Amino acid sequence: MYMKRILFYIVLIVSITINAQDEAPVDVVSGKVLNAATDQKLESVHIVNLSQVSGTITNKKGDFSIPAKVNDTLYFSYIGYKPLRIRVTNDWIKYGDVKIKMTELGIALEKVVVSEVQLTGYLEIDAKKIPVYNNYRYSISGLDSGYEGGNKQPGAVNKVLGAIFNPADFLYNMFSKRSKELRKLRKMKKDDEIRNLLETKFDRATLMALLQVERMDIDEILRNCNYSADFIKFANDLQILDAISECYEEYKILERK
Repeated sequence: MYMKRILFYIVLIVSITINAQDEAPVDVVSGKVLNAATDQKLESVHIVNLSQVSGTITNKKGDFSIPAKVNDTLYFSYIGYKPLRIRVTNDWIKYGDVKIKMTELGIALEKVVVSEVQLTGYLEIDAKKIPVYNNYRYSISGLDSGYEGGNKQPGAVNKVLGAIFNPADFLYNMFSKRSKELRKLRKMKKDDEIRNLLETKFDRATLMALLQVERMDIDEILRNCNYSADFIKFANDLQILDAISECYEEYKILERK
């Protein structure tokens, strides 16, 4: 009886300690983002707290502030600069502002081939010359969103149904192993700063950091969720986020059923 009582108090103390750590107050950290070579202040740098799923941008003076706890990871991204991941430390919270220096990337422009479209000036004729991407989406009764079938061939609908109601092993492995990261999707979609950031990006870098996946994994998720090659190639990061979120939510519903 005595040993059981001791064991009970040990478990109680451990539980209280864990809860106290989980409920640690969220502070606000601040700093200034500069060009590493010139110390030029960088405006509109996007900062995302990967742990708390919140975002902000720097002002004209390069200053920012964002809610964070010790050991949270902040992700800094800016067009033409190498992204940074920085861990929040006790000293940062205790002493305040820090200077974050970002390094410019050397960008080598590849040869771009532009397909010429000869226009005649007659709307009826020119409209037929403009390329059209024939991707169609099919809706299924009982589900809120549609799915891309790629074309209107007879097998397209069957392909969609098969993809949804027989989830691939890849999706099971991907979603089950990264359920913690994928649960962040709802918070990510509600944060205006993150949505504004992703709406202007097409490189998948911020999504990769938020979801802890590689670029090829994102493409593979979308393929298994039956999104077309054109969507995967041309959609912005916000559209990709929404697509993965829809697929994950519906996958969970189907798994429960």
